Amino acid sequence: MFFELIYDKTLAQASYMIGCQVSKEAIVIDAKRDVDTYLEIAKANNLHITHVAETHIHADFLSGSRELAALTGAKLYLSDEGGEDWQYEFPHIGLKHGDKIKLGNLSLEVLHTPGHTPESISFLLTDHAATDKPVMIFTGDFVFVGDVGRPDLLEEAAGVVGSKEKGAKQLFESLKLFKALPDYVQVWPGHGAGSACGKALGAVASSTVGYEKIRNWALKHEDFEAFKEELLRDQPEVPTYFAMMKKLNKEERHLLTEVPDHPVIAVSQIPAEAIVVDTRNKFEFATGHLRHSINIQNNNSLANWAGWMLPYDKALVLVVSPENKKEVTRKLMRIGMDNIVGFVEKLEGDLVQIPIVEAEEVKSALQEDSSVLLDVRSKVEFRNGHIPGAQHFFVGRLAKALPDISKHQPIMVQCQAGDRATIAASILNRNGFTNVKSYIGSMQDWLAKGHDVVTA
Repeated sequence: MFFELIYDKTLAQASYMIGCQVSKEAIVIDAKRDVDTYLEIAKANNLHITHVAETHIHADFLSGSRELAALTGAKLYLSDEGGEDWQYEFPHIGLKHGDKIKLGNLSLEVLHTPGHTPESISFLLTDHAATDKPVMIFTGDFVFVGDVGRPDLLEEAAGVVGSKEKGAKQLFESLKLFKALPDYVQVWPGHGAGSACGKALGAVASSTVGYEKIRNWALKHEDFEAFKEELLRDQPEVPTYFAMMKKLNKEERHLLTEVPDHPVIAVSQIPAEAIVVDTRNKFEFATGHLRHSINIQNNNSLANWAGWMLPYDKALVLVVSPENKKEVTRKLMRIGMDNIVGFVEKLEGDLVQIPIVEAEEVKSALQEDSSVLLDVRSKVEFRNGHIPGAQHFFVGRLAKALPDISKHQPIMVQCQAGDRATIAASILNRNGFTNVKSYIGSMQDWLAKGHDVVTA
């Protein structure tokens, strides 16, 4: 049997290629959108991708299953569980609980495991050349290492009122099926630490059923009400782009079968209606940037914050280093952000700055003048400890709403390590706030200097 985990650190998303080395057939589960990765793996291992499958309708990335099927001629296997409101709206081979997918000496049994979503399925793999007992389960967003999939996304992202209560009950029942599996079965989930699809995902790539019975909080609950209370408490904020991903992953859409090559343009060629996204380091951005541009750094969080902060119906121009163009394109195409009209590599003309403040200046300003310290971290982070006098306004909300602060009042913005603070400061500047400074050191610096924090 051939097996390979393909892990996208930028979205903490896992996909898998499994193959029979006798028949040379391979299946890809939960493909990311830049599918050249899978074609290269198949070629290097003398395999043919004949099957493509998904565990559920994804919310956090744009699936590449259809692109991969179009390029390879593979059959597309998708869930037909969950009822009529949760059906894929394009041609596929429908899967129900108990169905089996066969590839040479391998078989994958379909388990309907609703809870995270109504149509969610898992794949239980058996390598018949070695044993007739299952050896792996691919759980998607059902069971993670140390956690389980959140059932509130449909309500929070798609507005399906009441779905989180129903999903919690379904998840509680699905876990009984999981716990009945042999302890030795390897668990390969759809996400790792950093995903917003759960709140306590482990950093280890895989686990076993037996180990999850020991360490996973969700498998220890026998009482549903206690389970539900813990499940729904303190889930991370739902990125705004999740609703768009649900829509695009369910409906017919344009296929992008290769990584596009966007043109390099001069500052003078930037369309008037375009949003300029500066992907440089936060310190470079603060030192000098194009007026009204938004800073979203090219790191592992680029796609996530782009999905939070940027619309899908506006042209984008990206300020990038020449060597990062392809990498940035890949990150954005993974969330369906295809509206890039050009890259700017060289800044020209009048540049603006964001003043940077240090801890002592923050402390002094809060005591002596009318400055507002805006903490743009998550609600849980703020509650667990914040700078005395700080006001909370989560950065993700800035895409649709602004804080109730005068646009001429002095504002100092902070987060945990400065990245979100610079995003927020650039958004505030773009929306007419005239006196914004960034505490780039943020909470890490504040704590390192031994200053007090308060909890609430």
